[in-house]
Amino acid sequence: MAAKRKPSARTRRSAARPARPRTARVDDGARSRVIRETPPAAMSAVEPPAAPRATESRGKYVYCVIRSEDPLRFGAIGLGTTPAEVHTVHYKDIAAVVSDTPIEVLDATRENVLAHERVNEVVMRDHTVIPMSFGTVFKTRDDITELLKGAYGAFTDVLLKMEDKVEFGLKVLWDRDEVIRQIEREDEDVRQLKGEIASQTGPTYFARVQYGRLVEAALQSRSDRHVSEIFGLLRDVSVASRANKPIGDKMIMNAAFLVARDREPAFDATVKAIGAKYGHLTFRYTGPWPPYNFVNIRLKLERAT
Repeated sequence: MAAKRKPSARTRRSAARPARPRTARVDDGARSRVIRETPPAAMSAVEPPAAPRATESRGKYVYCVIRSEDPLRFGAIGLGTTPAEVHTVHYKDIAAVVSDTPIEVLDATRENVLAHERVNEVVMRDHTVIPMSFGTVFKTRDDITELLKGAYGAFTDVLLKMEDKVEFGLKVLWDRDEVIRQIEREDEDVRQLKGEIASQTGPTYFARVQYGRLVEAALQSRSDRHVSEIFGLLRDVSVASRANKPIGDKMIMNAAFLVARDREPAFDATVKAIGAKYGHLTFRYTGPWPPYNFVNIRLKLERAT
């Protein structure tokens, strides 16, 4: 079982995390194409502590782990057709944020995934969170207590490292066809081959193969250079970064950044400045989120001694 993210860690019951719908805001600026996407507003504020209802015949869905000694309730914001009440299960000074749920494999529907993320986003307002992957279900409260007890050292260590830090996602896209036209204008070898292909009346197979190789090499070189420069410019305003695999031909960068809460304004300003510098690129960045990409605890539920 794993505590991890926006999707890929393995848990007792897990599913892939679909893309999150968010409200987008486009920043106006000279040649800047920076699109900031923020989490949707949560439905409910935290409620005063109260004893959870005894429904041990059902399972317990775990959203995240936090540091807390006091029982907490976060309101009816959990999974379910009627949103479930979200509360905590404790061991020493750490707690799992949970709600009651039928013991079954949960489908990664839009409603379920948004509910999972909504709870994490509400909790992270006042707590450092270790997010669990979507679909983490235990049979009883005692099972959760055993988990917290058995992995207490790992949880407390990660909570300390993630304290007052949040995650931002950054995707950088370009118009591939436009970049190819730029390469054809600026690269003499590519320009010459294109002219030869256009002027020949006979077979042009070998010229086309060479043209394709040169263009692909030039695209990769430009992409690598842009990505390296962007990571470098964001290094001073982030604690850590992670490169994920780009999706599709238009995306050249798919990254996550761990940012200290007090550095959020600096990170935001730097992304906008980079967007203005690279006018031919489109930047889509999201957050703040729990540190999905920066938490990777391998968990094994077993009887603690």
